[in-house]
Amino acid sequence: MLAGHSALGLAFAALIYIVCLSGTLAVFVLEFKRWEQPNVPLVFEEPTPEAIGNALNAAFIAAKEHSETPDLFVAWDGSRTPHFNVSFHDHESGMEREWLADAKGNIVEEVEAPWSEFLARLHINLHIPPTYGLFIVGLTGVALLSSLISGLLSHPRIFRDAFSFRIGGSRRLQDADLHNRLGVWGLPFHIAVSLTGALLGLSVLIIGVLALAAYEGDSGKAFGELIGPQAGEDVAPAPLPDLSAMIARIRADHADSIFSSAHVEHAGTVGQMTHLSMRSPGHLSSANPYYFDGTGELIGDGGLESGSIGQQILGALHPIHFGWFGGMTVKIVYGLLGLALTIVTHTGVTIWLHRRREKGRPTPFWERIWAALAWSQPFALAAAALVALTASPALILPSYLVCFGAALGIGYLSRDETACARILLLLSGLSLCAVAVVHIAMFWDRGIADPMGWIVDGLLIGGGFILMADVLILVGKRYMSGKTARGRARSTP
Repeated sequence: MLAGHSALGLAFAALIYIVCLSGTLAVFVLEFKRWEQPNVPLVFEEPTPEAIGNALNAAFIAAKEHSETPDLFVAWDGSRTPHFNVSFHDHESGMEREWLADAKGNIVEEVEAPWSEFLARLHINLHIPPTYGLFIVGLTGVALLSSLISGLLSHPRIFRDAFSFRIGGSRRLQDADLHNRLGVWGLPFHIAVSLTGALLGLSVLIIGVLALAAYEGDSGKAFGELIGPQAGEDVAPAPLPDLSAMIARIRADHADSIFSSAHVEHAGTVGQMTHLSMRSPGHLSSANPYYFDGTGELIGDGGLESGSIGQQILGALHPIHFGWFGGMTVKIVYGLLGLALTIVTHTGVTIWLHRRREKGRPTPFWERIWAALAWSQPFALAAAALVALTASPALILPSYLVCFGAALGIGYLSRDETACARILLLLSGLSLCAVAVVHIAMFWDRGIADPMGWIVDGLLIGGGFILMADVLILVGKRYMSGKTARGRARSTP
């Protein structure tokens, strides 16, 4: 079992590490979007039905310049972010635009958060075409879940030793204790995010199997059960849906429900279909969709709050995976536990490498490469953020890949893993501080109205100094040692 645990972990180590680290950051992707646009209107109170209708009308006017049958989307979720989003998508051309609106539903500014979008795509599909990327990430979730289970089964004393930690001994034993302790303390979280990640990533495969088993191979019908009814074929012009009346209709049965989003497919046509998502307190699902046809009649709902067990589990997958169900407190807990899972992944490989060294079969090349891969990520992500702030969004992914490759090159050329780690820690720390300085300089004249902008900048600077701490301490010790030596030399006759 231990051999299987090691083999599985090593086979997927790089993917698991990147997915875990990007997922930890993705928990705060909505906060990063606020950081990228710190001067847009913030809507902390639920928009009125009139404001929601105004936003839909404004989006429709803008969308008709580019599409005959646009899909419109209006979203607000104060429990996650105070941004009031409005967007459209055209099925034929694939064109889409997204704006931010004020509390009255007036479109104010186009959404420009390229680094946040880059981070989300990195976690969801690794910037590989979604058909393959989602499957690879889902398979990574399966590997992580399997590693967790095999790790538990191969260490019978893991719970008994949950609070033992050996300090001052060999590096392997310290890493092993850190690996096992963080693995046990965060076990419910680790299992939850790996299982939900596997289900989300492999959803297309799962639905394909479901279609074969229950719908005679009709995958379209299987998808329809999950995503709800779609727009009809009649594209003759028709008035936009009356969202105020629809919201009132839902609140007649669910008086405490809160608006979350409205998706109107083929807006402004006879065949339009509206998915109105409303959130009721006390449910884990982000919101429950209610379906209205082109005439404004309620024809059903998604059952994510009060439907079958399967429907409620489906509604809970995203909130559980990203921690978007309990405000900022839960997000912070998810961030800390996600960081712990990233450390568990990292130490799993270092334990194997150090065990080989203790047995007289060292692999210094792979020790350097693993250190380079681990510390390449904060460096490459910070460099990508710098590019997002100062250059074209099209250069974000290339800059990330170039820095990733440069870090591996540093690992190849370094003396040992410690030297490699120190170089990349220094580069990462300097890059994080540079991101904060550039961001503050860009918005200094206009002022940073959203406090989230200052919070993220402060965390970037603090994180940068934490990463550089080992190098700064080493430089300080060498400076003091050299100063002492020079003093002794001057005092010697």
